[in-house]
Amino acid sequence: MSRVIAGVAGGNPLISVPGTATRPTTDRVKEALFSRLDAFDVVDGARVLDLYAGSGSLGVESASRGAATVELVEFDARASEVCQRNADMVNQVLRGKTVHVHRARVESFLERAAEDVRWDLVFLDPPYPLDEPALNAVLTKLAPHLDEAAVVVVERSSRTAEPDWPETMECFAEKKYGETRLWFAEPTVELLPEASPEDATETAPGD
Repeated sequence: MSRVIAGVAGGNPLISVPGTATRPTTDRVKEALFSRLDAFDVVDGARVLDLYAGSGSLGVESASRGAATVELVEFDARASEVCQRNADMVNQVLRGKTVHVHRARVESFLERAAEDVRWDLVFLDPPYPLDEPALNAVLTKLAPHLDEAAVVVVERSSRTAEPDWPETMECFAEKKYGETRLWFAEPTVELLPEASPEDATETAPGD
């Protein structure tokens, strides 16, 4: 049984989505992922978006570790119901409504997002049948809603090629865990017109 790894809700069990339609992130991968994100210092106080949320495990973990707000986006009826139950659990522990569940298609959710909405940390664990052009389209819709210091995590099969990133996003790290591979990306930060290359600073979080 999967569980919340750490934070105020650490140790609490998570409900899994029945059947084989979803692919839950294992606790081993989740623990390694959040260890890296903690090193980047992007979780505490973050505005988090969990796309193709499945059971909502990654978003709920973020809330437990101090994220300010968490949005879980899942279209499948059974999975969104599980998301809601896991969200209710962590919200009860937190004594507030940090985690919100949206039953919607990812593309529609991003298209409807207000122009000024920004996220600091985004998880994408799309279904394997989603092809690269479709994933690129989602990343392209997401890019305008990223804070300039945001981190985007894409989880795919280790046999899958690196995502086709839009020009507004670039990959700065990747890590393989058995059958799972994680890619870490950030917004492409262009130099301001008055800036010179000598004034530019490294923007990628440390590895």
